[in-house]
Formats: sequence, C-alpha cells, structure tokens
Amino acid sequence: MLRRPRRNRQSAAIRQLVQETTLNVQDFIFPLFLTAGSNKKEEIKSMPNIFRFSADLLLEEIAACRDLGLLNFALFPHFQEELKDSIGSLSYQPDNMYLQAIRQIKQHFPEVSIITDVALDPYSSDGHDGIVQDGQILNDETLEVLGKMALAQAQAGATIVAPSDMMDGRVQHIRTVLDEQGFTNVAIMAYTAKYASAFYGPFRDALDSAPRHGDKKTYQMNPANVKEALIEADLDFFEGADFLMVKPALSYLDVIKTLADNYALPIAAYNVSGEYAMVKAAAQKGWLDNDKTMYEILLSIRRAGAKVILSYFAKEFAEGRKMGKF
Repeated sequence: MLRRPRRNRQSAAIRQLVQETTLNVQDFIFPLFLTAGSNKKEEIKSMPNIFRFSADLLLEEIAACRDLGLLNFALFPHFQEELKDSIGSLSYQPDNMYLQAIRQIKQHFPEVSIITDVALDPYSSDGHDGIVQDGQILNDETLEVLGKMALAQAQAGATIVAPSDMMDGRVQHIRTVLDEQGFTNVAIMAYTAKYASAFYGPFRDALDSAPRHGDKKTYQMNPANVKEALIEADLDFFEGADFLMVKPALSYLDVIKTLADNYALPIAAYNVSGEYAMVKAAAQKGWLDNDKTMYEILLSIRRAGAKVILSYFAKEFAEGRKMGKF
C-alpha cells in the first residue's frame, strides 16, 4: 500500500502541520446587545452567557474583549416599545441611545471597529424591517429611512454599516447617501443572502423585535434557494458592498461556499442565535461537549469559505484560545 493517509494523522504535531483550515480570534465579529439605563447586565434566557448591557457596562465588556484580541463588534439596540413608531423615525435621531453608545465606544476605544445594524425592526412598532402599509412592506419608501439611519450611524462613528433589511436597492441607496455626505471610507457589509429562518428566535427575544403580524417571507430569502443568492450577490456587488454576508451560517454552508467561489469580496457568515442556543441547551443536558461542538461548528463555517464570522461564541472562543484550548 503506497498511499497511507493515516501517516499524516499520526500525531498532534503532524495533524497541525497539514491542517488546511485555521481559526483565529481576528476572524470574528462579536454581536453585542445594548439597552437603556445604567448599571444593567441582563442575561437573555434563550441565549446563556449572552447579555443586554447598558452603555456603561457595555464599555467594560468591550474592554474585556479587546484584552482577548477581539476588535470587531456588531451592535444591536433594544428599545422600549413606547419609543417605536410605524416608520422607525427614532433610528436617525442623533440623541437616541444607540448613536450615543457608538460615540462613547469610539471615544474610549478608537482602535475597535463598530458594525451597525441598518433595519427598521428595532425601531418599528410593526416589528418589520421595512415600512408597513395595508399589510405590505413598502420597499422604496423604506430606502429613504435606511439612508437616514446609515448616515446617522456613520456620523456617530460607525466603521461599517450593515443593512440587514433585505430591501431591493438598499446598498446603492446607502452608498450614495454616504458618499454624498463625505463618508466614503465607511464600509457596507450587506446581508446578501438573509434567509427567512426559524433560527432567529432567541435574537428576537433579545431585542423584542418579532413581527407583530405576518412574517418576513416577502423580503427574506426562501431557505430552498441557492441560485437566488447569486442574484442578490450580483446586486450587492455592483451596488458597492464591501462584504457579502450569508445568514444563518450552519444550515447554509453551501451558500457560503457558492458566494466564496464566485466573488472576490470577503464573505461574512452569521452564526445566529438559534445555532448558538442549540449547542448551549444540548451541552447543559450533557448531550454534547460545548467546547468541541463550538469549535467544530466555527471551523466548518470557515472551511466553507467565510472570511468573517459573526458569532455569539466569539468571546468564548477567544477565552479558550488564550487558555490554550484551541
């Protein structure tokens, strides 16, 4: 037998030598949740070890993450219901807590990058990513609000704006607004292939942003489709996106690979709340090893072609790397 593949598996040193895919702390974006008030740290019941922070404690969390080597953070706001309206007008008011928090983060940690969420659902009394009229999601009218929101976030100090709304034409509209106002260096991470998934439940718990009626299937993608992701990617690419994202990640590894094989832009993948919660629930039951399962999942996302991974495991991975686990 001339060819024995096991020769390259015979020891840890050899296995590491020939390992094709690696994970580094620098590959991750850590999603963080912001809430109103001060001295607040509220655990999200469906996402163990993930919290909503008031701005003061959020700064402490970012400092701890920075010390672990994490420098990229996606920030999501939790607003009280009484502040929301049908057009999400709070989203671009310069004194809202989200924009104030961005300014504070950049003041204290100019070296970190802040990825902001551009969508109406945290601000909308309807809980949808776009303006609702007579049960329909209005595309072009929503773009106007998204442009104002993205500009306000850029003015506050956002490094990357990330439209997660899935409205047609939003990347071009946002790019035009930013460029016209002199924010040519603010990047756009497009939620290119965002699927109408069952895996978003814990995230919606965290933000209290579930749709008040209907669902999001008229604008988020059908989980059955792959080729449609190429249409979305073409649009985002030519409209000026700097990153293309697939969300969720674990059930859509084929989509990640499809985009990675067809586009030179960095591909991001969002390892979403439901994917995180499943591992935590199974580990608490003793059915899975938390660390080994986490690492295998993250490695699979990277192997599929994701250059960037948004994951609630990011801090946990960074802590494990510092301790020599991974």
